Order: sequence, then C-alpha cells, then structure tokens
Amino acid sequence: MWHPSRKAASVALIASALSLQLQAQLHADHIVIHKKARTMELIRAGQVIKTYKIALGGEPVGPKARQGDHRTPEGVYVIDNRNERSQFHRSLHISYPNTDDREHARKLGVSTGGDVYIHGLPNGYGFVGAAHRARDWTDGCIAVTDQAIEEIWRLVDNGTPVEIRP
Repeated sequence: MWHPSRKAASVALIASALSLQLQAQLHADHIVIHKKARTMELIRAGQVIKTYKIALGGEPVGPKARQGDHRTPEGVYVIDNRNERSQFHRSLHISYPNTDDREHARKLGVSTGGDVYIHGLPNGYGFVGAAHRARDWTDGCIAVTDQAIEEIWRLVDNGTPVEIRP
C-alpha cells in the first residue's frame, strides 16, 4: 500500500533532483567581458545565460600594462580564487597576469601588479546599487552590484575561463 508520507518524500526527492539539474544547466562554463560595452556575459555551452552591466578600472581604454595604471587587463585568464570576506562584497580573483602580460611588463621594466577581481561594491556601500556604474572607478577590477556578485558567485566555479575583450 502506498503511504502519503512516502509520496511526499518521493515528490521532494524528484523536486530536489530537478533543482540540481536546473542549477547545473545554468552554471557558467565561460565568462566574457566586453570592456567597451561595459558588459559581462556568463556563458554555458556557447549560449549566454546571463549578462551584467559592469564598471571597470578608472583608465578603461587599453590593456593593463603595469601595477597602478588603473586599467582592466585584456586577454584570457581563469577564476583562480574567491574571497567572501574581501573589502568588497565578495570577490572572484582573475589569474592576471598571464604569460603575455608578464612578458610585456618585463620589456617595459615594470611590475604587472596582480590583484584583479570581479567584485561587488565596497563593504557598507551596497545601497549605491546600479548607480556605481555612472563612472569607471576600480583600480582595474570588474565591479558589479552586490546582488549581481551573489548570483555570479553561485554560477561560476574556480577554474572558469575569463576572456576580457577590448
């Protein structure tokens, strides 16, 4: 005989499995940042699953060439670390500098720097919300709202490739 509590447990198990399957389908396998358009796309299997508006470094035109130039890098990197206790509302570290960046800096005789993140707003300033995009303000990072970084945090794993385009 079928018992109602077994039926409820079966329904809950099926719902949980479907939820996990949906989360896997939405999980990004690639990030593309378009500096000129000020957008970041999360991509899964070649399809854009989510687009965010972003703010960049205070000198957004051109690739990062040295520490302190306030530029956002251009090239191919990966998310290699995450920090939920950063000075910003969560942060995902981008593996800048890559080999090309290091070679370019060596030729210029300068330091590449390296603290490039996708992050939310400075802690305590979440109320600013989308208004933060009124101007580029980071030291070379990619900034989104606190709400957006919460979503990105769930949809992006360490090791996810990040392509930053001009």
